[in-house]
Amino acid sequence: MPSPSSHAPEIDRSQPAVVVEDLHRSFGALKAVDGVSFTIDHGRVVGFVGANGAGKTTTMRIMATLDSPGAGRVCMGGHNVVHHPAKVRRLLGWMPDAFGTYEHMSVLEYMDFYARALGFKGDERLRRIQEVMDFTDLTPLADRMSNKMSKGQTQRLCLGRALLHDPQILILDEPAAGLDPKARVELKNLIRILAQEGKTILISSHILSELGEMCDSLLFIDNGRIVHHGDAQSMLRGTETAGETLVNVQIAGNPAKLLEWALTAPLVKVEDETKRGARLRIQAADDDTLAGVLRRMIQDGLPVLDFHREERRLEDAFIDMLGQIDRGRRSEPPPLPGQNDE
Repeated sequence: MPSPSSHAPEIDRSQPAVVVEDLHRSFGALKAVDGVSFTIDHGRVVGFVGANGAGKTTTMRIMATLDSPGAGRVCMGGHNVVHHPAKVRRLLGWMPDAFGTYEHMSVLEYMDFYARALGFKGDERLRRIQEVMDFTDLTPLADRMSNKMSKGQTQRLCLGRALLHDPQILILDEPAAGLDPKARVELKNLIRILAQEGKTILISSHILSELGEMCDSLLFIDNGRIVHHGDAQSMLRGTETAGETLVNVQIAGNPAKLLEWALTAPLVKVEDETKRGARLRIQAADDDTLAGVLRRMIQDGLPVLDFHREERRLEDAFIDMLGQIDRGRRSEPPPLPGQNDE
């Protein structure tokens, strides 16, 4: 989408697109954000992951100049969000997890309202509205009432509003929440195109499998602290049990035969049962040992239909990582009486 030159945002490309440094934010006794630090380079797509209440939305609201940090520094495109909020807003597109629409206002009127609020005038305003509506496939919905659309259509409207001023940095808070599979695919395609145009994008989502496909790296936050920042593969490697392999086995006939066989087989443990077999954890990772397990199954008379390594899911890795963190916290000695952990 071409950018109107008179509305081109100022961005300092000599610095990372996003810098969050030792960020803190508390609400009374609750530490919502507790020393968060990370950077995002220009043109990167980063997934922001965490359980409800982990600190994602608070962090993003501060980045979007909608909340103030208690301590720390946030710079977007080289501009401090506290000292220069107007400059940050010119280069930033914000898509919240929920937003308001208006009764008796069509999609076209809604987009026109926000284009005027952003300072677009005359032919330039009409041209920009059309560009964004074409990109987000809102043109066929131009006359639809903005509060009478499906969830997927409403999300496209919210994204279109965020794109009107051609921002270089996008913050998307749960953009796929509540969408049906078709709408998720459509949204993912739009994000892919924006990434190809060089936009820097931070996406908060609970759909980890889709984040793994779309994102260059993942940020995991827990209890207000960043616990992982890296690509999906490093996340999977960091939480897997070294020297073990999970395989999915299906057999013909009664799957109980496989379970009975696994009870006495060396190096094999049943992870859980499936409809036609089981997921087995084998205490080895080399091909020769795995091939030997399969060979022994066949020699022992098991009618094996399928035997394959199971790719570890990001959801499993995330749960395992949180479990490791929780176990680490429980193993820490309690604070001494009167000790202040601030």
